[in-house]
Amino acid sequence: MHDPQLLLASTLAVVARWRPPAATDVRDRGAVSIEQVLWYAAAAVSVAVVAAIIWNQIRSTASTPVQSPSAP
Repeated sequence: MHDPQLLLASTLAVVARWRPPAATDVRDRGAVSIEQVLWYAAAAVSVAVVAAIIWNQIRSTASTPVQSPSAP
């Protein structure tokens, strides 16, 4: 069973703990390292996974029939 709240909380905790590496050389301040690209890609994939889980739950809940009230 998937718990989207737990998955979202753990994803946000990982992203919040990440810090970009300190620039060691003045010449490459504008450079993007492969590590930064991979971190952003991992964050994007995790957001997409959480969105897919939540969307699937919304669709399954929306597809259940509504019990119409009946008079006694």
